[in-house]
Order: sequence, then structure tokens, then C-alpha cells
Amino acid sequence: MKHPLLPIRVGGPLRLATLAAGACAVALLAGCATPGADRAPIASTQPAALGLAESPASTPVAPQWWTALGDKQLNALVDQALQGHPSLTVARARLDRAGALADISRASSLPQATLSAELTRQRYSANGLVPAPIAGSTRDSGTLQASFTWSPDFFGLHAAELASALGQARAAQADAAATTITLAAQLGRAYVALARLLAQREVAERSLAQRTEILALTRERVAAGLDTQVELTQADGALPDARTQIEALDEQIALARHQLATLTGQGPNTLDTLAPQLASLRLDAMPPALGADLLGRRPDVVAARWRVEAAAQDVTVARTQFYPNINLGAFVGQNALGLSHLLDGGSRQLGITPALHLPLFDGGRLRAQLGGRRAELDSAIAQYNGVLLDAVKEASDAISSSQSLERQQREQAAAMASAETAHALALQRFRAGLGSYLIVLNTESQLLAQRRLAADLQARRLDTRVALMKALGGGWTDTEMAAPTLALR
Repeated sequence: MKHPLLPIRVGGPLRLATLAAGACAVALLAGCATPGADRAPIASTQPAALGLAESPASTPVAPQWWTALGDKQLNALVDQALQGHPSLTVARARLDRAGALADISRASSLPQATLSAELTRQRYSANGLVPAPIAGSTRDSGTLQASFTWSPDFFGLHAAELASALGQARAAQADAAATTITLAAQLGRAYVALARLLAQREVAERSLAQRTEILALTRERVAAGLDTQVELTQADGALPDARTQIEALDEQIALARHQLATLTGQGPNTLDTLAPQLASLRLDAMPPALGADLLGRRPDVVAARWRVEAAAQDVTVARTQFYPNINLGAFVGQNALGLSHLLDGGSRQLGITPALHLPLFDGGRLRAQLGGRRAELDSAIAQYNGVLLDAVKEASDAISSSQSLERQQREQAAAMASAETAHALALQRFRAGLGSYLIVLNTESQLLAQRRLAADLQARRLDTRVALMKALGGGWTDTEMAAPTLALR
């Protein structure tokens, strides 16, 4: 920190006063508040440390990725949800607030001018400080004045404040995008879950019909003396269990429809007739391998990086508090006792008001404030590291699950084909009089179990695909403002 020194002539009668003034100046400068030793913030996580390779050729996720599922009902529901869901309204309000704060910070670095006019009618005390003939009289007075103030940004205070506010505004923008993507993913997963429940209910209805047929056949066999009451009791007890399964599925279907209605901003019973089919939802090819460039487009990762940038600027703001604060001001106007003289030339007043403020002794307040800002920066970096770790885990889990489910589905398809063949052969033998219908029903039980598993696997693959689209950023790109290259480059 440099302080200008006035030239002082040493000698003559001023020598003693000069030495005393110099000693006082040295003591004051030595007592200036200082920020203390600087320290580096904690390290941010690098993509390579998480096993992420640079992959600039990665295929980006489509912005409206849900349309790839090929279901018009789903597209309409997502569009409706993104129009006015309360969570989106809250996110947009936070964005507007952050933008307003950034405008305030931007305005603080610009010159300010004000125009004021004051009129006063006052009775002056006869025994006060004001002398006669004013004392004891009632007079009108007026002031018409223009003022100008400006705080030059010699040490980067205003620039750092503006950069911090812009960082928070950009983080709020990314948060709003993250809310949009999360809402679309929640709706997509709920839609798939409803389709799975409806597919399971179809299987459960056929299972109930099959058990009814088994009960009728068992009664005939008991009457013919081929089975005992044990088999009849078992067949009879299977019906309540099947009806219970259907009732449980109906409950889950109702709750799933309520969830979809709420996500789209509608009443709980609005979508009571919604009946998506798993067969109408398609799966395109898997995206390419996970790359750092795809995770770098996730809005929550971008928001965390912008918050680190804002926290770093807050540290700069706290450090500039140790430097001189210079303000320049000026005013010009008219002031008169008696409104008839307000516009007279002699009533003119003007002045300049330069000011310099330098902290000397503050009891460690500024240093503690700087330490707090540094701790907030460390916290922001740690939160960024956590968000990045979660992003890598979500994407890796979704990719691993997708690959595993694809293999499971291939194996299940082979099991399904075997079950269908066994059922067809049993049916042929029954029609040829070579086997009983009970064998046909038993083979159908295995076929129904495979159909139920097929529906579950298909729904899980769709659900995992939706989760993967969200994990890879949901197709969002920060087109208006590039995120700081903190860790993902």
C-alpha cells in the first residue's frame, strides 16, 4: 500500500513540529488494518480424478429429449407442466431477483446525480442562536439543489461486487434450467411407472381368469374323484390373492395418475382416464460413452461453478475493504431565507466534497470478515466438488443399469420364447387329447410370469433412459453466458 508523502522542509523553527508530524504519520501508517497472510482456497475436483476422459466429440442430448420416446400424450403433458408449474415460477422469481441485485451492483459503480427542492416555513426562537431580526419571526426558506457523487473504482471494489452479483444471477439461471429438467424427468418417470402398472394389471387380470378356470377344473376333478379337498382348497384360496393383487395395482395406478396431474399443475382426478402403453414408448440407441463435456453441461454443475466464481469475487470485495475508499461529490443550487430571493444570483451556493476513508484500527473486524469470505469460498468449492461427484455417479449408474437391463432383456426374451413354446405345445397336446387342460393352465402360469417380468424390464429400461437424459444435462446449453472453466475444461 503506497501513501503519498508531502514534501516537508526540514530546518528552522519548524524542525521539531516536522519531526513530530512525521512520527505521527509513521505511527498511523503502521497501524493501518492489513489483511494478513494470503492463502489459497481448497482444490477443486478435476475430471481426470473421477475417471472422466476428455470427449469433445460426445453427442449432446437433445433439448426436448422426451420426444424421442415417441408418445404424443407424454409430449403434451411435459409441455403443459413446463408452462406454469409452481416450482418453475419460484425458480423464475429467484432468477429475476438475482438479476435485479446485479443491476443494483452495476449502478453503484456509475456516477449518481440527484435534484432536490425543499420549502420550509419556520418560527425562529427569540432566545435561540439565530439573531435579530430573524429571531422571534416566522419566515419561509427554500433550497433548490443538484448533487453529484461518484466513487472511482481505484482498487476494483465495484468490479468485484458486480462480478459476484452476475455470478449469482447466472447461477440462478442455471438453477431455473435444472428445475425445468428435473420436472420433465419426474413427469417422464411417472408416466413410465403408470404404463408399467397398467401392463402389470393386464397380466394380473389374466392371472385371475386363469385361477378361476383352475378352480372350476379342480372342482370337476374332485367330483370325479381325481383330486382331494386339499387341491380344491388351494385353488379356492388363490382367487382372493389374485384379487388383492389387482386391488393393490389399482391403488398404485390411482396414485400415479394423481402424481402426473400434480406435476402438470392440474387437479388430482384430472387424469383418471390416462392409460399409457409400454408398447407405445420406444427406446433409441444409447448415447456414446460418458464424457466430461456432457457433464459440464449439467445446469446444477454450471450453477455450482458460478457460485464458486461469485464467492471468489466476494473474497476480492472483502480484501478491498483494507484499501482507501475515495468518494467525489459536488453540489450546486440556490438557497434563500424568503422565497422571493430564492432565484436571486446572490442565493447561489456550490461546493465540492471529496472524501477519503482509510481503516486504521478496527479490532480485527475486516480481517475476520475476509476470513469468513474465504471460508465461504472453500464451502462453495466443496459444494461444487460434491455436485460433480453426484453428477458422475448418476450418469455412471444410469449407463451401467442401461447396459445391464439390455442384457437382462435379451435373456428374458429367450425365456419368454421358451414359455410361449411350452404353452403352445401343451395346448396342442390338450386339443389332441394327449394331455389335461390343467397342464395347459400350469404352463400359462409360467408364461404370465414372463410377461410380468418383460413389462418390468421394459419399464426399467425406459425409466433408466429418462434418468440418463437428466444425468447428462437434459440437453441444456448455456448459450447466453459461458460458465467459468473452474474444473471441467
